[in-house]
Parts: sequence; C-alpha cells; structure tokens
Amino acid sequence: MKKCFSIIAAILLFVLMNSFSAFAEEKISVAVAANFISAFKEIATDFETKTKIKVEATFSSTGNLYSQIVSGAPYDLFLSADEERPAILSKDGLAEKPFVYARGQVILWSANKDFCKTATWQDALKNDRIKKIAIANPLTAPYGAAAKVALQKTGLWNNFERKLVNAQDIAQSFQYASTSAVDAGFCSMSATASPEGKRGCFFVVPQAPDIIQSACILKRTKNRDAVEKFVEFLSSPAARIIKVKFGYR
Repeated sequence: MKKCFSIIAAILLFVLMNSFSAFAEEKISVAVAANFISAFKEIATDFETKTKIKVEATFSSTGNLYSQIVSGAPYDLFLSADEERPAILSKDGLAEKPFVYARGQVILWSANKDFCKTATWQDALKNDRIKKIAIANPLTAPYGAAAKVALQKTGLWNNFERKLVNAQDIAQSFQYASTSAVDAGFCSMSATASPEGKRGCFFVVPQAPDIIQSACILKRTKNRDAVEKFVEFLSSPAARIIKVKFGYR
C-alpha cells in the first residue's frame, strides 16, 4: 500500500511540476524600439489581460537592440523602428520574414509653447534664443536618421549641427525636451499623446521620411505559440486603435 501511495505521489508531483513548467513558459521577451514605448505598454497590457501570457519588454534604440540580438540576446520578437535591421536578421537566418507593424512621423517638439508661434519649424530653429536641440543618435536611431535627412534637405544641417545634443534614442530626445534640458527636440509623434507631450507644442516635419517600422520573430524563440499569438494581436482592431491613439498610421 505504501508503495502504491509513493507511486501516486510521484505521478502527482510529476504532473504538478510539468504544469508549473508549462505555466512558466507562457511569457515572451520583446525587444522594442524606444519610440513605441507608450503604445507598446498599452498593447501588451491589453494582450496580457486577454490571454494571460506575460509580455516582458526591453526598450532601447533600434541599433542597440539589433546589436544585442546579433550578440545572442534571448529575445523572442524584435519590434524595430526601421525595415532594414529586421530584413538583415531574416537574410542572415536569425529571424523569420519581417512584417510592418506601424508607421511613424518625426516632429519637432518644445516645452515652450512660444516656440511654435512661427510659420515653420525651420523658422523656429532660426531664432537666436534657440541654443540646444535634441536629436536621437542618427547612427543607431531611425527617427534621428530621419530628422537628419530633414535638416539636410532644408540646408540647415551644417548651420545647426553644433547645436544638436545627441540622445541615445528617441525617448531620451523627448526627455531632454520635456525637462527643458534643451530648447526643442526631434521626437516621435507618439510623444504628443503623453501628458507631458500635451503640455508642449510641436511642428510636424514633412521633410523627414515616414518611419516604416518592421518586426520579426527570432528563430531562437522557445515560445513560438505565444509569440505568434502576440504578433496576431499586433494587427488586431484593438491594437490598431491604440496605435492610432499614439500617432501611428
């Protein structure tokens, strides 16, 4: 009888341990471009509520996240702020075929509402009182690269390069501007949906190319079913409403 109870107890323990193991696997790790922080948090919260799958996110510049992935970082999904890096990861056999999940816009934002009283963003920058302008590092952040294109197209890059303050990513560029550490900053349209963003003013920068944001499932993922559910949710009506709310197209 004791032997029978021991066998039953062992079976129950085995089932219980496997149940805990299965539960523990119901989470995914996502590398997310910094511009998408606010929208992603809301989307992830909605997804977690509906599926009980936990979403763990790391936010940084696209370039930094790409370098981490190439170096072996154990992410399941990469939400980039460009099309280039997911395409490279796919070509190199590290990721599945990329897909577009959002389209963003570059703006020039300031905490000082008087900054936006000029006709154009170029005129606003030409004010002699403007001493510092934040820009995400053009080498690692697609929004920073797009802002640089706009400055070059309008012939302002050479005149204003000395006034530019490099931020690690687009989120830090907005942080500098919103705390008035700089007079203005090139930011993402998504920043205008935040409480801080609503307190300032901004110009849309039409000379900056739209930011086509692509994503890819990494082949090293061990949580494919959960990742695929999240990818499907990213294109759902519920997620689209959130993306539009934060200025994405």
